Amino acid sequence: MITIRHSKDRGHADHGWLQSAHTFSFGSYYDPDFMAFGPLRVLNQDRVAGGGGFPAHGHANMEIVSYVLEGAMEHRDSMGTGSVMRPGDVQLMSAGTGVQHSEFNASGTEPLHFLQMWVMPSKEGTAPGYQQESFAAAERQGRLRLVVSPDGEEGSLRIGQDARMYAGRLAGGEELAHGLIVGRGSWLHVATGSLEVNGIPLGPGDGAAIVEETALQLTAIEDVELVLWDLPLSR
Repeated sequence: MITIRHSKDRGHADHGWLQSAHTFSFGSYYDPDFMAFGPLRVLNQDRVAGGGGFPAHGHANMEIVSYVLEGAMEHRDSMGTGSVMRPGDVQLMSAGTGVQHSEFNASGTEPLHFLQMWVMPSKEGTAPGYQQESFAAAERQGRLRLVVSPDGEEGSLRIGQDARMYAGRLAGGEELAHGLIVGRGSWLHVATGSLEVNGIPLGPGDGAAIVEETALQLTAIEDVELVLWDLPLSR
């Protein structure tokens, strides 16, 4: 079963410097039908104008994954970490017992476009941690590249939950098959471009909740960038 979450139906926030779309309830946006999908609690698609950003703020007991699509994001946190992320970079901050961090567009003029996703951990009260890795476009082209997993396989970032995130890019007309595990759920998010998943068209910003399917057949209508989460159906 594939249930579509159209981009236009997401929550939207306009802060001038920030245009944010919320797949699930977040901040002042509340939809009781879209609180989470398994342990995937937040999937925000953010566009930050040059010079804009989020000042220092706190998180606890959440696995926070950021994935840069366009531009450059500067990160600083209370663990002493400082970095600049660029397209293809994936960051995983395990907030654990508590951490403060800030995120800013590293450019004063160019836009920043990224996904931020929060996953509820399987265990609370752990020590905070930070990981970052760059996955070149060639590693993600024509395939679903594992970038987050519970055991760090294939050089992926290690998350405190039985969850896996794949990042992929397909050229227009390109096809890709991907097997699924029965009894688990998948969430597909189209970041840019458009495709068909098992014959169902999805456009930019669209998402799909996938359960009781054994395989996905992806066909790019145009150049597309996507993420796919493999998740337990309960936290």
